[in-house]
Amino acid sequence: MAEMRLPGPDHPITVAFNPKRVEIVYNGHTLADSRRALALRESTYPVVQYIPREDVDMAYMTRTEHHTHCPYKGEASYYTILMDGQFAENAVWSYEDPYPAMAEIKDYLAFYPNKVEIREHDDAPGPEAIRNVVEHTDSGSGRSQLDHAEPNVSVPESD
Repeated sequence: MAEMRLPGPDHPITVAFNPKRVEIVYNGHTLADSRRALALRESTYPVVQYIPREDVDMAYMTRTEHHTHCPYKGEASYYTILMDGQFAENAVWSYEDPYPAMAEIKDYLAFYPNKVEIREHDDAPGPEAIRNVVEHTDSGSGRSQLDHAEPNVSVPESD
């Protein structure tokens, strides 16, 4: 039986919701697009984005025989991406039965950044989008309320 360790001061691991939309792209094709990604920070390693399996197009994934073991997370299973005659071997991994301390990442997939492109998008509406909503609010009369109603939100000025 493999040793199980708990994250702690000597090897911290945190899992947090990523407020940005995360997109995974392989050879110009979007494999995943999620607003529910988890950012896993482990010790001194780079942050890893874990994407819910439901947000990944699994049609391009083939499970491989490759497995690795992490004493903090458990056993990882791997997938190869095959698309348009191109493949990225063992480019995706998943802890399908993680140790209890890492239960949050069950049913999530992670991608090697040297095999796919990982894009984070800040899709929050900018000042112009907010201004358009305010200016086009309609009482039902068919005309804007902008001229005759006090705004109920502050709209930042555009640059």
